[in-house]
Amino acid sequence: MAELIGQNRALALEDALAQASRGLDPAEAALARAIATATFRRFGLIRTALGSRLDHGLPDDQPLLLALLATGAAQILDLAVPDHAAVDLAVRLAKADRRTQHLGGLVNAVLRRVARERDAILAAGDPLGDGAPDWLAARWRETYGPERAEAIGRAHLAGATVDITVKAEAQAWAERLGAALLQTGSLRLPPDSGPITALDGFDAGAWWVQDAAAALPAKLLGAQAGEQVADLCAAPGGKTAQLAAAGAAVTAVDRSAPRLERLRRNLERLGLTAEVVVGDALALDRPEGFDAVLLDAPCSATGTVRRHPDVAWTKSPEDIARLGLLQARLLDRAATLLRPGGRLVYCTCSLEPEEGEAQVAAFLARNAAFARVPVAPEEVGGLAELIDPNGDLRTLPCHLGGGTDARGGLDGFFVSRLVRRS
Repeated sequence: MAELIGQNRALALEDALAQASRGLDPAEAALARAIATATFRRFGLIRTALGSRLDHGLPDDQPLLLALLATGAAQILDLAVPDHAAVDLAVRLAKADRRTQHLGGLVNAVLRRVARERDAILAAGDPLGDGAPDWLAARWRETYGPERAEAIGRAHLAGATVDITVKAEAQAWAERLGAALLQTGSLRLPPDSGPITALDGFDAGAWWVQDAAAALPAKLLGAQAGEQVADLCAAPGGKTAQLAAAGAAVTAVDRSAPRLERLRRNLERLGLTAEVVVGDALALDRPEGFDAVLLDAPCSATGTVRRHPDVAWTKSPEDIARLGLLQARLLDRAATLLRPGGRLVYCTCSLEPEEGEAQVAAFLARNAAFARVPVAPEEVGGLAELIDPNGDLRTLPCHLGGGTDARGGLDGFFVSRLVRRS
């Protein structure tokens, strides 16, 4: 696990954990996940603390040593692991590898100092900088202002809840599961719910896991029974399930065959159907057109940091620029798939304006046949603060109590609803 974090930071955390957890029993796998998540969630704080306690700063030329120190510090600062156990594990791992076997004493000394100075380290932390690199924190301060950016940082450090979308009878399922029924219609499970697959209603296909913000784009599309609807970049399929549950005839398109296989399994469990197409959305052609199109475009995913803290450390400004070009192409392609009067919902799970507000403004400037359909507060449970001055939806991790004792929050999403003029 330590080596994966140290040498393969470009890997998604889930991929790294899947590799590292092979052969581990469930308890060991859960601990590995907790350590890796804690390391990324506070990597800014950890990096600063380690750098100031090493004579020559961070060992960037020794990724395994950095990983051992970072994962050890994460356990000491953020997890209920006894200090001596965290230090001992890191020292044993150092001595077990020829590249670091001579550094066991250094690992022991640095981590013991971190343990002694824990309170001072945590007190010196910055809610935004603890969980994001300088360039990304600076972007959020510029975009959202210092106070809102700090609130986003606090929400990231608090972590994410588990939300679900139910096919029907939301209030009844909230009572059965001990969940909170949110204003937007999603259910928020209590922290001690246990394994998802063991919960009432899972095997029966009554609901699926989906962040409350992620459930809003399909809701705002307003799919009706019998409508022909395209879900572009559809995997893993939560939005496809929403559209199918509304009775629409859904065509779900994605380039990833493995991710679409997961979508198929979810639809089967839920008792829902859709036409599943493995392919590039840019190449999709439907001469007769669709009544509605949902485009959940590939993006930097910076709105999901509270759930996937590795995102903050594996993305770059170049990624945002590159993905912005792809989003523009996908938007233009989606526009060609609509019948006159058809609806288009564009969304990204990004906090970056280039992937949201600016993207839609540029699209409308070059596509006179389209107009924005503003979102009304009553469509999102009366939460007017989620709607920007243009009528688009902008959810932030700090909304719905994110970062407070309530441990609420939402993934950061941008959603714009457009219509092709008749």
